[in-house]
Formats: sequence, C-alpha cells, structure tokens
Amino acid sequence: MAKGSRPRSKSAVVLLSGGMDSATAAAVAKHQGLDLHALTIDYGQRHAIEVRCARKLAKALGAASHRTVEVPLSGFRGSALTDASRRVPRGRSPKRMSQEIPSTYVPARNTVFLALGAALAEATGAGSVYIGANAIDYSGYPDCRPEFLRAFERALARGTKRGVEGDPIRIRAPLVRKTKAQIVRLALRHGVPLEHTWSCYLGGPVACGECDSCVLRLKGFREARVTDPVPYRARR
Repeated sequence: MAKGSRPRSKSAVVLLSGGMDSATAAAVAKHQGLDLHALTIDYGQRHAIEVRCARKLAKALGAASHRTVEVPLSGFRGSALTDASRRVPRGRSPKRMSQEIPSTYVPARNTVFLALGAALAEATGAGSVYIGANAIDYSGYPDCRPEFLRAFERALARGTKRGVEGDPIRIRAPLVRKTKAQIVRLALRHGVPLEHTWSCYLGGPVACGECDSCVLRLKGFREARVTDPVPYRARR
C-alpha cells in the first residue's frame, strides 16, 4: 500500500427494497466478500409488504446491519405507487413498457435513495453503494439507466467529504445490463431466498401477475425455465 493511501473498505451499503433485483445485488456484494449494511426506504409505497420482505432478506443474507428509514414521498402524490387514487398499469407488453415512462415512476426516487445510501456509506466508511437497477428488462424508468448512475457517482466525488479527500464512494449496479432471466439465474446461484422477495406493485395478499413489475418478473422466470416460488393471482 502506498504511503498515505487509505485501506480498501470491506463493507458496502445495499439499497434493499425487498424485491428480487435488490436482493440479488445484495447477494452479489456478499459473494464479493463485502460486509453488508442494508438500507430499506419506506416511502409510503402502496406495496409496503416489500419492507417486511426486506427484513427477512437482510437476515437471510447475513447483513451486518439493517436500517429502515421513513421518507414520506407519498406526500408529493406524484406516482401511482404513492397515490392510491391513480391507476397502476396492468397487462402491458414489455415492448410497450420500454417506450414510455409509466405512472408508477416515483419522481427522483433513485436520486433520493442513492443520496441516503451515500450518506450512510460516508458515515460508516463503506466503500460503495449497491443498487439493483436494471436497464435491459425495465419499465422505462430514467433513474435506472447507466448514464444516470455514472452521473450520480461523479456528483458524489465532487460533493462529499470523502470524494474531495480522494476516497470517493462508488455506485455499484451489478444487474444494470442483465436480463430478468439472467438475474433469476444469478439469484439462484447465490442462494437468494426468492420466496421472500416481492415485486408486485399492488399490496394484496398475493402478487397480481398483471402489473408491469409482475409481468417482467414472470417473463424472467419463464425464460430461465424456473418456477417462481411467489404465489400469484394470475400468471401472464
């Protein structure tokens, strides 16, 4: 190690929503030998069941710590995920999903989440923030794209104490260029308890099988030739 250089951090903050993608990103970080500091954001989402799933996942994945932070984005009423009066799209094809930004887009959500993750990383000395963002099989969200994630990392390098002092926080998105089928296979390879994950945008007792998130998840399992262990009201 060069004189004056900092030791490489052996821990990472993982944005753990309770969904399959974030759980798989966490498992990848663990496989890389990192201690996990899981961070779950309760932002007033209608599918709050995912917060309960995140607790189970953090325990199953052996997270060193798990924090749940309340950030009431529902007060802004800008998304079908935070405003029950707005309709959640159902029955759309993956092709159509990729052509428009849906009503389930939560304004600046990943910007807020990554900022909180970076704050925790800077406070705890974690070297990176892992996020389960995906830009291949995705629902048109602009804050899941590689160019956004790279830009956010650059902002951290310029706007944090760590960055200015030469120890910038890295943004890791190990799934960003993977298909849902590849994510399913990766999750199984790393032992992710998929039965404890939740992807449905609706908060019912079982997944609907028709919202964008369910359609993409089921497509991934179908293409991976694996049965999804989560119960569905309908399987498209």
